Amino acid sequence: MLSRRKMLAAGAGVAAAAALAACDNGSNGKTTWSGNGASPGAGGGGAAEAKLTITPAADSKDVKPGSPVTVAIENGTLSTVTVAAGGKNLDGKLDDAKQTWTSTGNLSYGQTYTVTVAGTDAGGKDVSQTSTFTTLKPTSTASITFQANPMLALKNGGTYGIGQPVIVFFNKAVKNQDAAEQAMQVTTSPQVEGKWHWVSNQSAHWRPEKYWAKGTTVQVAVNLLGVDLGNGVYGGNASANFSIGPSRIAIADSTTHQMECWIDGQMVKKIPVSMGKGGSTTGSKGEEIDFFTRSGVHVLMTKEPLVTMSSASYGITDKNNPNYYEEKIKLACRISLSGEYVHLADWNIPQQGKANTSHGCINVAPANAQWFYDTFDTGDVVEVRNTPKQLPLTDGLGDWNVAWSQW
Repeated sequence: MLSRRKMLAAGAGVAAAAALAACDNGSNGKTTWSGNGASPGAGGGGAAEAKLTITPAADSKDVKPGSPVTVAIENGTLSTVTVAAGGKNLDGKLDDAKQTWTSTGNLSYGQTYTVTVAGTDAGGKDVSQTSTFTTLKPTSTASITFQANPMLALKNGGTYGIGQPVIVFFNKAVKNQDAAEQAMQVTTSPQVEGKWHWVSNQSAHWRPEKYWAKGTTVQVAVNLLGVDLGNGVYGGNASANFSIGPSRIAIADSTTHQMECWIDGQMVKKIPVSMGKGGSTTGSKGEEIDFFTRSGVHVLMTKEPLVTMSSASYGITDKNNPNYYEEKIKLACRISLSGEYVHLADWNIPQQGKANTSHGCINVAPANAQWFYDTFDTGDVVEVRNTPKQLPLTDGLGDWNVAWSQW
């Protein structure tokens, strides 16, 4: 047993006297070694035995990378501990008493690690030990990204509007969503209660019951290293943070043809608008396409100084169809994946404040479009009222349209 797992060196001339040492690879996942504190074969006696304990145990298989590595000594002190695989050492720290070493870095998947320990026993004699263990090798791993929305990555340390949810996106489907949620933590200051909701099997969103308060800081930590996400897929670790800027809410009313813009609780501007004209047509695949602006809370996703808008993007490809168009549009603030924008529409100024004539966007005049583009930003709220169609959860960020009891 000894020659397979352990090595004890107590001064010069150890040789055959190593029989005084004992080794145990216990069922508790730890490997322990004990030996007389005096140099074996040197005739010394009475000193307490040194005992080394390494976790994970020697020859352990399928160790989860999230597990810590520890080395402890009784009746002695540790000099050096290295845990290495693939030419890289695992970070770790020795305590002040030099009796416990604990890893501070993370193990990697599918690696064989060698633990090499050196120290001295109570009598001042050298002790050393070497063991190996192997970490589990997943069928595949899921990478993690933080999103502002499906079209835009979250900027770490960035500032977002009061409607911005926390979004964790996985590049592979997550079957074990409960396990994933338990390993994903959101911390806010000031503290606020929130919940996770899986918008798809790859995207988890977290939000509070009501809009964020201005100045809130948000930190999200994903600790999925060694966590089984289902079907042999394992995760990794990642973290991000962002803060909440001023409260900016635009309320566009299809009945009054006005958009009220509120900043920090004060209405600062009322903008005449023209919204979706309603009605429907048939798309290139026989689908019904309507022209209503969707009611409900939208969250501003992206801003583009110039964007090409085409009816072909949602199924109207026939140029003879009166609803066909392809135009370059300025000052476009996207509020849904299906193509709703708040944007400049100088051709439609006569209808703004009077009638709804757009294909679903919120049309505004040039000066108002410039003000809105310069003032509102990603994560800000655009609430649409009094239209017969509701914004779905998955059409951009329809998070706030889901009742809290169902979130």
